[in-house]
Amino acid sequence: MDDSIKTDDVIFNFFKQICDEKDDEKCVELGNNWIKAMETNLKNMEANLVDKDKIKHQDDIQNNLNHLNSLKGKSSSEWREYATKCMIEIMDNKV
Repeated sequence: MDDSIKTDDVIFNFFKQICDEKDDEKCVELGNNWIKAMETNLKNMEANLVDKDKIKHQDDIQNNLNHLNSLKGKSSSEWREYATKCMIEIMDNKV
């Protein structure tokens, strides 16, 4: 039995926490924390790329940053809707 933690499971559980949060302010805070964590991940990934790969992945990185920027300012109901869509996508792509 494989006891390793899968990234998709961690992400799914985080989005489930957003959906299950009854307090609207805490829900928005969780969503905003998601944005901050993903921005940090992108910065770290970019910092670890060699110049050639930075150029190669520049558009993907920018598209991800644009997506994160589009999430800023969402209400709790918008976060719950977004989290639900993400959870469905994860389930649809599970192997």
